[in-house]
Amino acid sequence: MTELRRCTRCVLPETHETIIFDEEGVCNVCRGQEYKQSRIDWDGKKRELDELIETYRGKYRYDCIVPFSGGKDSTWTLYYLIKEYGLKPLVVCYDHGFFRRNLLENTRRTMRKLGADLHVYTPNWKVVQKLMLQSFLDKGDFCWHCHTGIFAYPMWAAIRNEVPLIFWGEPSAEYTAFYSYDQPEEVDEKRFNRHTNLGISADDMYIRLGGDFDEREMQHFHYPPLKELRRINYRSVCLGSYIFWDVKKQYDVIRRELGWQGDEVENVPPGYEYEKIECYLQGVRDYIKYIKRGYTRPCHLATIDIRNNRLSREKAMEMIRTYEGKRPPSLEVFLSYIGLTEEEFMEISLGHGISPYVHDPAKERPGKKVHDFDSWPRYEAMPREEAQKLLNRWREKQR
Repeated sequence: MTELRRCTRCVLPETHETIIFDEEGVCNVCRGQEYKQSRIDWDGKKRELDELIETYRGKYRYDCIVPFSGGKDSTWTLYYLIKEYGLKPLVVCYDHGFFRRNLLENTRRTMRKLGADLHVYTPNWKVVQKLMLQSFLDKGDFCWHCHTGIFAYPMWAAIRNEVPLIFWGEPSAEYTAFYSYDQPEEVDEKRFNRHTNLGISADDMYIRLGGDFDEREMQHFHYPPLKELRRINYRSVCLGSYIFWDVKKQYDVIRRELGWQGDEVENVPPGYEYEKIECYLQGVRDYIKYIKRGYTRPCHLATIDIRNNRLSREKAMEMIRTYEGKRPPSLEVFLSYIGLTEEEFMEISLGHGISPYVHDPAKERPGKKVHDFDSWPRYEAMPREEAQKLLNRWREKQR
């Protein structure tokens, strides 16, 4: 197994996107967290938030839009804006197709307790299947439809409803260095193209799929025209740019105040039941990341707890050794959705490996089924002939 160089503080490895180590071996994400914890005037930031909200409050059908997955971050964002400011938001949910039963119940409970209007959009399943496979072939990441839909659709909803203020959750500096805490970060087209869409526009994706379906199906994967957003005088910001973001404390609040319930997630350690409970393919997504980069979610969770002085580096490495490198049972569900064999899955995943990590499938261990595994839908798999067509085209380009 490849031994990766890791941050001397948080254990994040050299294959993490945007990572740079300084002369002490500390990564740039940790340095950004130092800035967050010691140099930002959070009282001043809160006053900026007060002013921003008062600029828009009461002038439109809704005071703001809150993009919402039902996970811990968007639930906290909605809770905070209603409880702290008494806002009337339009809650906009992009349904990526894999919500779990507990997540749906959390959403229903949250809406009833807080009293908010919920708007849900679910894209065409047949198109989603094609997008998943093409994205997996091209980027080793099958979530292109999810990344782009989550960030583009609420902007379309803002235009259609003429609600110009949009509140997202945590800033990206919590996890990466595409932006740092000392830089202004707005959730706009620049950020969308910088890392959300994996470098593939909706037009590009339509062409890569051969244009064999109605192009109108792709509309909500496009970022809306800037002139339309400017027409409504939009602001699209992260709540975590204005208030100190601490995921575990926020989880405690929504659990206590809203009855929000965590869940078991494949290969995620006990004690992190709040993490990524939205999607029953999360285990596959993490597994692919491990094959490509040699680390996965336990490492990511450990880095956050180390930076917040809740976990030692030694305990973090022990957790990583225990929980990473496992094949998730959900792989069989994923493969049926996109019409691939497990051998083809491994061929594609290994082809997207990030140097210096080299994955050895022989050293993998089996992961355990989570409690609701048997209830996940298996119907409407992608026909093998359709998958074979995209796979053949991809292989031809590899030559």
